[in-house]
Amino acid sequence: MEFAVIAYDATDEGALDRRMAVRDAHMALIKSLREKGNMIHGGALLDDAGKMIGSIIISDFPTREAFDEWYRQDPYVTGNVWKDVQVFPFKTAEHFRDNIRQPVNR
Repeated sequence: MEFAVIAYDATDEGALDRRMAVRDAHMALIKSLREKGNMIHGGALLDDAGKMIGSIIISDFPTREAFDEWYRQDPYVTGNVWKDVQVFPFKTAEHFRDNIRQPVNR
């Protein structure tokens, strides 16, 4: 099951500091899940000045429960980075299927 996540960061004074404090842990988890095929695509939402204000993720998990397990443990959730989060069932269009589930070697 694929899911689209649109997550806006909190906007209080300490929000960016919280994001940066857990960013390495978030990225390590995402990388691990990408290598397993659970993360299809993602990145930071930016404001007009280029400041990170949130995230978009396209994921693929066998069940909603498996998705929820990742979501509950993600450092951006446990670290109170994401404030306004929307999760939608998603289906990758056929024309993009050849771009998914490719391990990233960076």
